[in-house]
Amino acid sequence: MNKKIQLLDLGQKDYKETWEYQEDLFKDILDLKIRNRREELELETPNYFLFVEHPHVYTLGKSGDLSNLLLSEKQLEDKGATFYKINRGGDITYHGPGQIVGYPILDLENFFTDIHKYLRFLEEVFIRVLADYGLTGTRSEGETGVWLGVGTPFARKICALGVRASRWVTMHGFALNVNSDLGYFDNIIPCGIRGKAVTSLNVELGIEEVDVAEVKEKIKKHFTELFESQFVAFQKETV
Repeated sequence: MNKKIQLLDLGQKDYKETWEYQEDLFKDILDLKIRNRREELELETPNYFLFVEHPHVYTLGKSGDLSNLLLSEKQLEDKGATFYKINRGGDITYHGPGQIVGYPILDLENFFTDIHKYLRFLEEVFIRVLADYGLTGTRSEGETGVWLGVGTPFARKICALGVRASRWVTMHGFALNVNSDLGYFDNIIPCGIRGKAVTSLNVELGIEEVDVAEVKEKIKKHFTELFESQFVAFQKETV
């Protein structure tokens, strides 16, 4: 089992370009797994992890409800935002500047074959990151992601998750609000959940800006601990 994960920080990149790149990496792993099975080989499958920050974009999961987008095409254009229907689970969400987005493209057969466990591990990464900042992040029953104030009238989501998996290979991932402009969430019903707010790390800490590089280091630390893995330099040709 290969527990090394090739790490690449794409900086700020268009959502559609990044999605296509994810698909390429995802397909490469699937193709190798199919070849292994067909030819009775045991070639090592790679794992990837992409960090990225997207320009303003709304994405709707395959089971999502388009009515949860509260903007017309013209209003989207006026806000400098784009919109895509995509092939992950979950409903509608927003990505934009000040948010850390991560796409683990893993062959779970290198780790464990349990999608439920995978999602819980992703949540646990951010529960631990928030704890590093003195915040109590928790799960909310039936609502994937990480929340603050669950069980109170002030429940608010700080980290969204949405994944796709095929033959135990994952893509898509998480979005953690760090220094996000929360006004953009007013244009959707986030994740299709009414009556609950969205928050950002800088808001919770009462400061203007959180060090994004520091947060990424904490994510990497907790991710590798939970997945008993190691990040290594990215080896595949990048976009």
